[in-house]
Amino acid sequence: MSLEEIIFTLLMRILIIDFFGTVDFKQILEEQDFKEEDFGLFQLAGQRCIDEGHIDQLLEIIQNEKNKVIVKNMGWNLVGPVVRSLLRNEKEDDKRKCHFLLLDLLVKLCNPKELLLGLLELIEEPSGKQISQIILLLLQPLQTVIQKLRNNKAYSVGLALSTLWSQLSLLPVPYSKEQIQADDYGLCQCCKALIEFTKPFVEYVIDNKENSMENEKLKDEILKFCLKSLKCPLLTAQFLEQSEEAGDDPLKCFASEIIGFLSAIGYPFPKMIFNHGRKKKIWDYLEFEEEEDKQLSDSMASLAYLVFVQGISIDQLPMVLSPSYLLQFNMGHIEVLLQRTEESVFSKGLDLLENGLLRIEDNSLLHQYLEIKSFLTVPQGLVKVMTLCPIETLRKKGLAVLQLYINKLDPQGKYTLFRCLLSTSNHSGVEAFIIQNIKNQIDISLKKTQNKWFTGPQLISLLDLVLVLPEGAETDLLQNSDRIMASLNLLRYLVIKDNEKDNQTGLWTELEKIENNFLKPLHTGLNMSKAHYEAEIKNSQEVQKSKDHCSLNVGREEIPNMPPEMQLKVLHSALFTFDLIESVLARVEELIETKTKSTSEENMG
Repeated sequence: MSLEEIIFTLLMRILIIDFFGTVDFKQILEEQDFKEEDFGLFQLAGQRCIDEGHIDQLLEIIQNEKNKVIVKNMGWNLVGPVVRSLLRNEKEDDKRKCHFLLLDLLVKLCNPKELLLGLLELIEEPSGKQISQIILLLLQPLQTVIQKLRNNKAYSVGLALSTLWSQLSLLPVPYSKEQIQADDYGLCQCCKALIEFTKPFVEYVIDNKENSMENEKLKDEILKFCLKSLKCPLLTAQFLEQSEEAGDDPLKCFASEIIGFLSAIGYPFPKMIFNHGRKKKIWDYLEFEEEEDKQLSDSMASLAYLVFVQGISIDQLPMVLSPSYLLQFNMGHIEVLLQRTEESVFSKGLDLLENGLLRIEDNSLLHQYLEIKSFLTVPQGLVKVMTLCPIETLRKKGLAVLQLYINKLDPQGKYTLFRCLLSTSNHSGVEAFIIQNIKNQIDISLKKTQNKWFTGPQLISLLDLVLVLPEGAETDLLQNSDRIMASLNLLRYLVIKDNEKDNQTGLWTELEKIENNFLKPLHTGLNMSKAHYEAEIKNSQEVQKSKDHCSLNVGREEIPNMPPEMQLKVLHSALFTFDLIESVLARVEELIETKTKSTSEENMG
């Protein structure tokens, strides 16, 4: 059938309706009176009109008042063809004007229930950059359609927001300032448009104070959307520097609006984050308890970051809350952020922790806080950032924040944390960092006010974890060189600063144990390691003469196919490390001998 025949058939059908245009006939001519082929015919005819550019004829038919019944029941089938045509003709302004007029008419005249489902299907179809194009095109019509619905408005709003969020979550979140400004995938534009889409429904909740069941359901749907938005895109979103104007950051503006929505519908952020994790739930419906288990932790962590680091709505925070209390309830959120592997997320954990610690005076964070699980798991999370993150700036940030955390703890808290990290870090560099901190605390205790945690029996208990080789003489000295050097330097410091007569640290009464557990095994291990690497050097030199490549064992790991010249550099570097350890060890033993000899002479005298 040709286009002309299709249009003629369609027009004849409409003319028949016009001819029998009595009120009684129109009342019975509803959707059930149309046959299935009528819908297909109407859509096919309308689509051919759109494809061939006969928009004016289609507009004339749709605008005819006498055709409102057929348009109401069948017109929603034309929305898809109109939208697809709009996307194809992005640069033809005249055609687009007619298309928009046609779309507006369909939204105005068609059955809103059918139109809602049709619009949501269109929103779900695209992928890639077309996602934002479709969303920006259909948000206003979608809003109008929902507002026309008389029943189940909350369900319709929830369905629409869920569909929109699902599509937005597929778009990549811009990371840098340049990406935010370019907005290649349109996420920032969509976030701004989505706020305008949601505002009328938030206002509807505010204006209807009678707490009807429908109003409560609508409030819950908006709450779900806000929680989802806090997780995506806001959890991974990077924000422009605070020195720059906030209005230039579309994602920060989106975050501000989302937090504003929460407050408007009765969920101000203090109520949200202060109640999160408590046994008493703040939600009125079971599904929110399920939501809490699945993704609410991420949403609340994101909210805490936005408030405390970005300063959004922080004026709502009660001024009476102490810095240590704020840190306590934020620790759970920090833990959630640090557990994530995305750099854009765990970096927020670093920022949130730093923000909380900077509010607290040094040495004032009570050791009792370490009885709370997160106060020990968070520094362990910092260790993972320091050792596993591929970005140097974040590794350094993790180190700086861990040092800040140590500085804020009281002496017993520091002591407890040191024991924990020495037992769990399994990283020579981190252990060296902790040992250096132990040395600093001993120095403060000896020079200023003595405290029992870094002198006497408590210190000896801590030194038992430090002045020891994990596997005795068999310990991999190269892999543990940082820890061993830090331990030797600590021991040298103790020998110099604490006289055997005073024995403030308890070192001298434990000297025999230290020699047996640390110094003697270290001597043996050095001799074995040096002999091994000298043999490897000899072997590498022989290989170099034959100009072959061979494997090399360094730190108990085989490095295959290394050129002989590189092998020699690695082996000589290892020997240099052993020589360095040996020289410090010799100096420590010399100091011990001098001190003990001097004390013996004094006793004899």
